[in-house]
Amino acid sequence: MKFVDEATVRVVAGNGGHGCLSFRREKFVPKGGPDGGDGGDGGSVWLEADSALNTLIDYRYQRKYKADSGEGGSGRNCSGRKGDDLTLTVPVGTTVVDVDTGEVLGDLTEPGQRLKVAQGGFHGLGNTRYKSSVNQAPRQTTNGTPGEIRNLRFELKVLADVGLLGLPNAGKSTLIRSVSAAKPRVADYPFTTLVPNLGVVRVQADQSFVMADVPGLIEGAAEGSGLGIRFLKHLVRTRLLLHVVDVAPYDGSIPAESAQVIEDELDKFSPTLAERERWLVLNKTDMIPPDEQQEVCEELVEALDWQGPVFRISAISGEGTRELCQAIMRWLEARSEEEAADPAIAERERLLREQMDEEAREQIEAVKAERRARNAEDRDDDDDDHGVEVVYVRE
Repeated sequence: MKFVDEATVRVVAGNGGHGCLSFRREKFVPKGGPDGGDGGDGGSVWLEADSALNTLIDYRYQRKYKADSGEGGSGRNCSGRKGDDLTLTVPVGTTVVDVDTGEVLGDLTEPGQRLKVAQGGFHGLGNTRYKSSVNQAPRQTTNGTPGEIRNLRFELKVLADVGLLGLPNAGKSTLIRSVSAAKPRVADYPFTTLVPNLGVVRVQADQSFVMADVPGLIEGAAEGSGLGIRFLKHLVRTRLLLHVVDVAPYDGSIPAESAQVIEDELDKFSPTLAERERWLVLNKTDMIPPDEQQEVCEELVEALDWQGPVFRISAISGEGTRELCQAIMRWLEARSEEEAADPAIAERERLLREQMDEEAREQIEAVKAERRARNAEDRDDDDDDHGVEVVYVRE
């Protein structure tokens, strides 16, 4: 199935039913009084997170959704039927943004979580409601109110504990294949990975975490080059980043410079994301002679001035991957215990994720605005010749 991580839809809540103007008419009851019933409420539009979904592809083909309207009231004090609510299912990890106002309406991060995105109209009142001692035959009614209409943008960010980042062909897909049951496509050319892949890494029978492999980044990714701007946002919800570096690149590039490119792109995209816990994973160490591995790895760490944990692995053979996964599991469990023991830490983590979300959204919108301006400028250049009179002269 095609992976779609952003979609724009229009949701329309149902209108409220109108109140009824009616009077009781029965034999031997000459003045039965008012008996007009109320209308029914319009249906609302809800979103519900579904763990069985992993893409927004359905919302690319159908863009408009409407809930049922409430029925009008009728005589004999009968109220109209309420309109049925409309529930749309979205993947876990979907952020909902109002396109017209830019307001973030909610973030669906738990399976089964629900969010009302359009309120149904309220019912109108029948004339029975206006009966009083001084007005025993009222002719007033009210109409139901219209339901809300909203243009929404769904933004999907995959939910994972660990995110892999690195240049194309650094070995990220091979790593996730090695440590989990995920089977992303692997090939010896750049941009083999075109969509994020998730894999569950089981360290023991009761210990596991989710790892996300995103397409490789290139220089300028934060400004929209390559596939980076689309997939950098998927890293903002991870708790730990693994910076995978190819220590023996086939193109002869310098590993330290390649790693620095990724650091620069992270900082441009989201300074808060760049400050997240990040471990250096030196991959393809089996491509270096054993007597040179220590020296090559130490030079790379020194060139980057790396202060965090460093792991040496060979994803294709599995060497060093078990130690890496065990260290990740211990770190994740320690963080979970800290957050459970101190609510302030959990709240700080939540605020950090919100800040990263906001920075990512601002960067993406800035790139889109720049592209629109560039396209408009190109169209203006094409129109420069319009209105110029062309005279053909026969010689």
